[in-house]
Amino acid sequence: MTPNKIVSPKQANLHQHLLQFAELSEADCQLADDFWYFRAIAKHDSFNFQNSVCRQVGFILKGIFRVYYIDPKTELEHNLYFITENTFLTSLKSLLTKTTCPYLIEALEDAELLVIDYDRLQQLYRQSHGWERFGRLLAEQYFLFNQTRSESLLTQTAEDRYRDLVENYPAILNRVSLGHISSYLGIKGPSLSRIRSQVARK
Repeated sequence: MTPNKIVSPKQANLHQHLLQFAELSEADCQLADDFWYFRAIAKHDSFNFQNSVCRQVGFILKGIFRVYYIDPKTELEHNLYFITENTFLTSLKSLLTKTTCPYLIEALEDAELLVIDYDRLQQLYRQSHGWERFGRLLAEQYFLFNQTRSESLLTQTAEDRYRDLVENYPAILNRVSLGHISSYLGIKGPSLSRIRSQVARK
């Protein structure tokens, strides 16, 4: 690949984010250009399926996803995260260990991604220290997702979790149903209505 290779707008967006996320050089980005491919996921379709092995990392160009699990005893859904544009999407433990994933990742809107297969990532890690750094930072990002989520459930009230959502991810409130928000906060619909009223009055 030559330094002057013309990239598509989607690839340019990915390159820019890789520069910000992992300080990859343009040469490192171009090294992987032929490995990324476009994937469209319709609303309510899945990026991965429960109890299957996750084999891809996606970069979200458009859309929002929820990561959730279904309690086998109650069959209730529990939302863990919402993941939006310009974020890397995967089920990291399943990807790294090649074991089945207990979670589902569903598109809440029609979504577009650039996707790379795990085997291709391994090839890039062997070729480039920049891509090795990307792998480390991706793992750190998902560790922080999990740690922050666990701590919020243990130490915060539902109202605190709602305030954090409003402060840090205000756009999500206009893109995700109240039922999904309630599940994420770990409460029922009437409790969410009460919390929203309380927060609005303060």
